[in-house]
Amino acid sequence: MTDGSAGDADYGTIGTGYRNYRRPEPEFEAAIAAQLGDARTLINIGAGAGSYEPRDRIVTAVEPSASMRAQRPDWLAEAVDATAEQLPFDDDSFDAAISTFSVHQWSDLDRGLAEVRRVTRGPVVIMTCDPDLLDRFWLAKYAPEVIATEARRYPTPARIAAGLGGTTAVVPVPIPVNCVDGFGEAYYGRPEALLDPGARRANSAWSFVEPEVAEASVERLRTALDDGSWEAAHGALRTQPHFEGSLVLITSRP
Repeated sequence: MTDGSAGDADYGTIGTGYRNYRRPEPEFEAAIAAQLGDARTLINIGAGAGSYEPRDRIVTAVEPSASMRAQRPDWLAEAVDATAEQLPFDDDSFDAAISTFSVHQWSDLDRGLAEVRRVTRGPVVIMTCDPDLLDRFWLAKYAPEVIATEARRYPTPARIAAGLGGTTAVVPVPIPVNCVDGFGEAYYGRPEALLDPGARRANSAWSFVEPEVAEASVERLRTALDDGSWEAAHGALRTQPHFEGSLVLITSRP
């Protein structure tokens, strides 16, 4: 990738304006913080534009994409240009580690997980999506190829837990109706948002389907919104406070 993106998505192309759509969701931040406990030093792997980096801890961010590093706000420390599979730190360097919406981008998951565990002496907290639960989201009806692409890319929670070892827990993370972290399911009650090309670019799965396939998916959704069929099938979601979709939090403790 021209900008150093280490996974299968080229953030030099799709990452423009990413932080306008992918902002840290406070409810997710609270869930992560609860798992970190009193850890003071923290490594954020696949840190992107800086989401979910707590300001009350000492954070070292790792991000291989130059485009994403450039979008980090001024109040965050500069990210280290490195990948999960080859972390330039000594064993047990950090009290804890986090990775959010990142593990499906790693080129060698098992090696990356082993590296994360090597440099972390305490809990490792990973927020990701369970591929077996992606079809809970109504987008599967309108953009089946996009959901199928996501399902192929996301590793199962069981595989992640096995790679980290230790004592692991996998818990669902309910998604609030006004979620500000614009991954796909964040729009479960705001379907019009996915008509925005910028919102789709901030979800890398759209970049893996052919342009004509993506456009056909968008048109199916647009038609369903115009003719009222989306509303008839899913309209109650607009006022449903939370949606339990595919989002999970995986915590491993040594």
